[in-house]
Amino acid sequence: MKRPKLKKASKRLSCHKRFKIQKKIREHKRKVRKEAKKQGSKSKKSRKDPGIPNDAPFKEAILREAEQRKQNLEELKQKQKLARQKEVAKKRKLEAKKKDPEINKKQQKSAALKQQEKVAKLEEKTPRKSLCSELNKVINASDVVLEVVDARDPLGHRCPQVEQAVLQSEGKKQLVLVLNKIDLVPKENAEKWLKYLGNEFPVVVFKSSTQLQDRTMEQKKNSKRKTGVELSHGNICTGDGSLLKLLGSYCRKQDVKSIKVGVVGFPNVGKSSIINSLKKMRACHVGQARGLTRFMQEVHVDKRIKVLDSPSIIASPSNSAVALSLRNVVDIEALKNPTAVVEPILKNCNNQQVMLQYNVPNFRTSLEFLTLLAQKRSMLKKGGIPDTEKAAKLILYDWTGAKVSYHTDPPETHQLPSYITANLVDESKRSFNTAELAKDNVNTLKVVRCPNMASSIVFQSTGPTNGLLEEGNMVEEMQEQEVQEEDDGKSVDQENSEAEYAEIDQATDEKLTDGCLIAKTLQVKQTEIPSKKKQQESEKITVPSQKHISIDFTCEKPMDDAYDFNTDYVEDLSTVPISSP
Repeated sequence: MKRPKLKKASKRLSCHKRFKIQKKIREHKRKVRKEAKKQGSKSKKSRKDPGIPNDAPFKEAILREAEQRKQNLEELKQKQKLARQKEVAKKRKLEAKKKDPEINKKQQKSAALKQQEKVAKLEEKTPRKSLCSELNKVINASDVVLEVVDARDPLGHRCPQVEQAVLQSEGKKQLVLVLNKIDLVPKENAEKWLKYLGNEFPVVVFKSSTQLQDRTMEQKKNSKRKTGVELSHGNICTGDGSLLKLLGSYCRKQDVKSIKVGVVGFPNVGKSSIINSLKKMRACHVGQARGLTRFMQEVHVDKRIKVLDSPSIIASPSNSAVALSLRNVVDIEALKNPTAVVEPILKNCNNQQVMLQYNVPNFRTSLEFLTLLAQKRSMLKKGGIPDTEKAAKLILYDWTGAKVSYHTDPPETHQLPSYITANLVDESKRSFNTAELAKDNVNTLKVVRCPNMASSIVFQSTGPTNGLLEEGNMVEEMQEQEVQEEDDGKSVDQENSEAEYAEIDQATDEKLTDGCLIAKTLQVKQTEIPSKKKQQESEKITVPSQKHISIDFTCEKPMDDAYDFNTDYVEDLSTVPISSP
């Protein structure tokens, strides 16, 4: 019964009711005990472990195992407990994100910082020495080496050190050049490079696929080739059939069941993309970042062909600034000063073509171009300041990726390098079926959609890029680079100082009066007193105008000791005629 002033009813019971409940409970427990005795069930009390008897063999080992099991169980329980705590923390964070958008922004910033730290750690863990050793492994293990070069600058993406190592290695390894990214250069330019490079090694024209391919992709490709329709930029690859035919002809001529094909080249030339295109699936990790491949990877393309993916060639510090900026292994996001890296690239291009490419007004310096581009793309910091570093990274991604179309012209005359002889060229032509390769290259160039000459930027090539293959030479190269940087810094300072002095002299010359100019040109020497005739001739001489005066600023003596006025202008009385009164 509820009391009038209290909301909750009382839990108090009468004594009769309480004793009655207790009696029924006792009777129920008694019945349960009787039934248990009838069934003969054992008591629920746990018996103590008697332990291992002393007479048992290997007693100590058994005890140690038991202790180890206990420790493992405890560790497992702790891990499970930590995992539960992490799951609870994640759920709480997700709930907080949904409620507060400001917390979400802060977490995104922290995640970006963590990613940058991971990139730096990866570079520390995989130094350049390990990349050199992995590259040498690929060269030694392969029978045929494919050197992948970018069709936009084929000569700049060739490495003489790698080619020399392949040709001079044991086993007579063959070298094949793969001209990748032909869809980014005009067809006329690609044909010129094909003719130029064909004088040395077999050249395969290639356009790799940037998307995953399914099983029906080959049928679609064949149907489109028959109709003569030009292929799109990303989804279909061309040149894979001609490359596989070339490698098959090598196997037949050498009478070999299987071969290993190594793929080498500088960063962002498309080594892993070529392997994926040959395999018709994503077997190797690809991306726009530099140096994603760190170790040798073997991919079975066919029963006869095994392809070896290799890390990128490391560019030597002795190369030009343009070569280092475009072909350095360091990731673009990890660059400390990207604006200085972009400057040599812009110097080797035509300003008008760059303006049309990025839709930017006229500029004088690279910094001005980056500020204009940052304003155009809304890359701004706090206070509306243009983010030039972000704009510089964007340009590097465009030029090393597949966004910007630029081309270089091959040299007018062809000369074989010192490490390539006419015998090597003849052997490479004999070991491959070059006649079929030439026909296949012509067909691939017909199919691929290429840009016009007007829409492509003309770029000045810097020639072959030197690479590092030996670990011992790396320290010496770094020391030489430091010395060269110091000399360059000194020469730049001298040039700047000379330019400043020239400007100062020009400004002072304009401000000087006629009298000052004449005073500077006089170089007086203590000589004999001139005769009377010479004095009369000197009186007739007129002072020349300022235009015809030859100015000489060199002063051998200080201004105080230039000449003595007393000696110069005192006349000898003996020579003066005395007039009669």
